[in-house]
Amino acid sequence: MEQQELYIQAVELLQQLIQTPSLSKEEDKTAALLVDFLKTNGVEEVHQQQHNVWAFNKHYKPELPTLLLNSHHDTVKPNAGYTRNPFEASIEDGKLFGLGSNDAGGCLVSLIATFLYFYERQDLKYNLVMAATAEEEISGRNGIESILPQLGELEVAIVGEPTEMHLAVAEKGLMVLDCTARGKAGHAAREEGINAIYEALPDIQWFQSYTFPKVSEHLGPVKMSVTVVQAGTQHNVVPDTCSFTVDVRLTDAYTMEEVLETIQQNVKAEVKPRSMRLRPSSIPLEHPLVQAGINMGRRTYGSPTTSDQALLPIPSLKMGPGFSGRSHMADEYIYLHEIEEGIRLYIELLENVIVDKV
Repeated sequence: MEQQELYIQAVELLQQLIQTPSLSKEEDKTAALLVDFLKTNGVEEVHQQQHNVWAFNKHYKPELPTLLLNSHHDTVKPNAGYTRNPFEASIEDGKLFGLGSNDAGGCLVSLIATFLYFYERQDLKYNLVMAATAEEEISGRNGIESILPQLGELEVAIVGEPTEMHLAVAEKGLMVLDCTARGKAGHAAREEGINAIYEALPDIQWFQSYTFPKVSEHLGPVKMSVTVVQAGTQHNVVPDTCSFTVDVRLTDAYTMEEVLETIQQNVKAEVKPRSMRLRPSSIPLEHPLVQAGINMGRRTYGSPTTSDQALLPIPSLKMGPGFSGRSHMADEYIYLHEIEEGIRLYIELLENVIVDKV
C-alpha cells in the first residue's frame, strides 16, 4: 500500500476513534474498531486480550529480533474547558479536533499505517509487532504490562507519544509516597500532647531543600514535591498524626530503590510508596534506533512526562506526531500534516534501522 493511501486511511481511522468514546477501562468499542480495521486491511491474525489489540507481521521468523510498535487508544476524560464536542472529529484549517486526537490517536494511527506498510514484506531483518493498548492514561495493570508475555521476546520498542517526531531518549519515572508523621493527641489549651504537624515540618522542609547529587544528562535532577497535607480533626485538639503526599519524579541517574532508601534515611516520618512500577527509562544514544533517527536529522531530548515506557523492561524510544503541550487540553487537536509526516518518518526510520538480537 502506498504512503498516501495509508495516510488517508489513518486519518479516517482516527476520526472513527475520536467518535468512539474510550476512557480508560472503557476501551471495548475502540478495541473492536481496531480489530476490524486490521482484519479489513489484510492482517490475517489479530489478537485481543481485554482491551488490548496486537498483531505480528505476516512473515514472522522466530530466529529474528522483534521490534515493538506501541501506542494507546484510551483517553482522559474531557475537561470542563471544552467549547467543542470532544467526540466530534471535525477538520478545520488543517487541524483534526477531538478528544485523543493528539494524545495519542495521531501516534497510534501513524504506527498502524507503518505496520501495514511493512506487514507483507518478506525481506525484513527483524519482526514487527503492533500493539494498541489500554489504560495508559491511568497506568492501569490491564494495559501493556498485561500482554507482554504474549508478545514474546522483544529487543526494542517505539512508543508512540506526541514528540513532534523527535527522539525522547529518556523519560522520568514517577513514585508517589504516602508519609505519616506521628505525635500524641492533647488539648490545645494546655501544654500537652505532641503536635504531629510540627513533627512533619522538618521532613516537609527536607523534601523542599534536598538535592540529589547525580544529575541526568537528559532529564536533569530528581524532583520532589509535597502536594497534599492532611492533619487534625478540630481546632482545640492537638493532632496525633499528620499525613502528607510526595510526588517524586525520578531520572535514569538513580534506581527507584536508591531514591527511596535515601528518603527513608533522612526523614522521621513513616514513608510508603504507592507503587514501584513507573520506573525511569532511557535508551543509549549509540543504540541503532536512536542513531537512525539522528541520521534523519531528528534531535534527542529527555521527556518529563510518564508513558507506557515505564512498564517496558526493554530499551524503548518515545517518538510520535503531535505536540505534548496539546495533550489533555480543551479542544485538543493534531495537524493533518503531522500525521502524514509521522507515517513518512516512521517508515524511513524502520527502513534504515538495524535491530540486533541480544
